[in-house]
Amino acid sequence: MSGKTMLYRQIHPNFVKYNDVVSAAFRPPPNDPFRLSVYDGEQITPKGAWEHYTKQLESEGVMGFTVSECNSRNLHVIFDRMPYKEHAFVNFTGYNKKEIRSASRYLKRMARARGWLFRSDGLEI
Repeated sequence: MSGKTMLYRQIHPNFVKYNDVVSAAFRPPPNDPFRLSVYDGEQITPKGAWEHYTKQLESEGVMGFTVSECNSRNLHVIFDRMPYKEHAFVNFTGYNKKEIRSASRYLKRMARARGWLFRSDGLEI
């Protein structure tokens, strides 16, 4: 992996409001408040990540940001490969709520600049 490695984030339909993705889509969930799950772009395509994810959960599509973009905010990416080999997470440990919100807005901006990497319906934001 390198700084250019893309990290794919699934976007749940609840995180698309008024035809825009909300920054909460890039924030760790309440049940795991310091880990934002992503797919390792060196191990899977955006479409493959979506297909894998939607076997069990709902996703509007896939957006992405890079390891370097995470590193620029002192967010470390951990390639843990569990519970599946393409799994990684962005580690928010040590960040307070305000810092998490700021970092998630930054990740959203980086992802939105690229646009949807995969979306099942073919629509664009």
